Amino acid sequence: MDLVVDASVVVKWFLEEEGSDRALVLRDDFVAEDVKVHAPEILPFEVLNALRGSAAYPLERALQAQLALEQAGFQIYRFEGDLARRTVHLAYERRLTVYDAAYLALARHLSIQLVTADDSLLRIGGRDAIPLGDYSSHAPT
Repeated sequence: MDLVVDASVVVKWFLEEEGSDRALVLRDDFVAEDVKVHAPEILPFEVLNALRGSAAYPLERALQAQLALEQAGFQIYRFEGDLARRTVHLAYERRLTVYDAAYLALARHLSIQLVTADDSLLRIGGRDAIPLGDYSSHAPT
């Protein structure tokens, strides 16, 4: 299964927050290669920025998180061409930040679903976005 995940999900891989249990199930499926994770190139920036604001992530721990993100194996997409145009259009049309619009635009560009814990993206995303809380494992049984 292929999914786009946004920073609101990946941050929960590092910080214990509401929804971290579901985020860790998705992470485990990703590590087991039962799910392929797609993301715009801004994902590590957003995740590390969120970690920077947490007392649980001093510099050394943040550097470990950066390396983990680098080595994770996300399918990363550059902000260019049709994807960039879709992102900007969506941001303006739906009054989203360009950051948030990038995730939804990528999901639509790839014709796959976005998993998010961001309520505004869920409202705007319609059937292209699913709440993190609704994610269930795709591991073979």
